This record gives sequence, C-alpha cells and structure tokens, in this order.
Amino acid sequence: MVKPTHELKVKIFADGAEAQTMIDLAAEPIIKGFTTNPTLMRKAGITDYVGFAKSVLGKIKDKPISFEVFSDEFNEMERQARIINSWAENVYVKIPVTNTRSESSGELIKKLSSQCIKLNVTAILTLPQVETVSRFLNPKIPAIVSVFAGRIADTGVDPMPIMKKAKEILLPYPKFELLWASSRELLNIYQAEEIGVDIITVTSEILKKTGMVGYDHRELSIETVKMFYEDGQKVGYTLYES
Repeated sequence: MVKPTHELKVKIFADGAEAQTMIDLAAEPIIKGFTTNPTLMRKAGITDYVGFAKSVLGKIKDKPISFEVFSDEFNEMERQARIINSWAENVYVKIPVTNTRSESSGELIKKLSSQCIKLNVTAILTLPQVETVSRFLNPKIPAIVSVFAGRIADTGVDPMPIMKKAKEILLPYPKFELLWASSRELLNIYQAEEIGVDIITVTSEILKKTGMVGYDHRELSIETVKMFYEDGQKVGYTLYES
C-alpha cells in the first residue's frame, strides 16, 4: 500500500513564484517550505523582485523560502546575497554552484556560510559538485544542497544512484539537507523518500496529483476509457468507407 504523502519523511517544498499560490499553500501542513528562481519569477510576470519577496515574506514567516541571486559576477552575487539574507529569518539565499563561465562559486559559498548566512546551493548536477560544496559550506550553519535530479533524468540517466551517493556524501554534515530539484512526476516524491532525501521541490501541477495516491488502478482504467469515449462523442467523429 502506497503511503499518503503526509506520512512521508521527505519534506515537500512548493516550487513556484505566484505570490497568492505560495501564501495559500503555506496553510497546507504537507508543505514544509518554498523555493523560487529568476526563471519562475519571469514566467510569473514578476518585475519587482523586492516587492514580490516582501509580500510573500509578510505572510509566510514560519517556513523556509529560498530566493536566488541573479548576477554572474561573484562580487555582485555577494552583495545581492546579503540583501536577500536581510529580508527575514526564514530566508535561504540561493547561490548557483558555478557562474555561466563554469567558475566555481566555492569561495563565495565559503565566505557567506562562514558568516552564518543560510544558503541553498543550486543547479548541481554532478557528484564532484556535491563534494566541492560540502567542503566549502560551514558545517555549523544550516544549508540546502540542491541536486537537479529531474534534469539528470532528462538526459536519459537514472538519477537514483546519483542521489543515493549525494546523500552519502552529506551524511557527515547533519545541518546540510539534500534537495531533489526539478521533479517531473509524483513518483519522484516516493523515489526521494526511498533513498532518504531530505527535501523535494514540487510544482503546483504535481501537487494536484497527490489526491491520486492509492487510487484503484482498475477504476482509473475505466475512467480513462470513459474519457476517450466521451471526447470522441463530443467531437462527433464518424468513419466511412473510402
């Protein structure tokens, strides 16, 4: 029997950038935190970064929220990180594992983490990157290590062995949480649970499917047949000899 999502140990974070949706989801016990990024914000039509962030943080004060820097230069990333960190106690600052020139963010991660800034290191896709990040983070300060399992899967590679190894790398650091990023389907939540991932980010579209957990497959089969039949009837398809 598949466990309902509220009985799982993995923490579900909502991934998105629609302020009202985030505020509404904050009232749901199953949602333990939130993540955003510049791409999601652009798609949501957000042009005022600070205004958006403060409107959300004004309502969500007891669950972690990650906001990302948007510069490609480390000095500017640092400046932005300090501003973002100042917004609220429940803020994590998202720092990409490298810049667009493939230069490691390690030294910046080390500097910010050593100054007690909670980081979410993002866009990680390789185990060497996990190892590097674990060395630069301050083991005394909470941090999130975001491995993009969904993007790994998009390349035809099974992310499960990679995520298992990433969890092993982070085991000596109890304040570091492994995050399964870019989930693609509801099953990913159960895969993350299976290997002991701490957090998984889930979109609103996937969250809507949680009501399907434990649904009878025979009943679902009938519903699928009905859907095909009814749609064919609505269009009024006919077949004739040619």
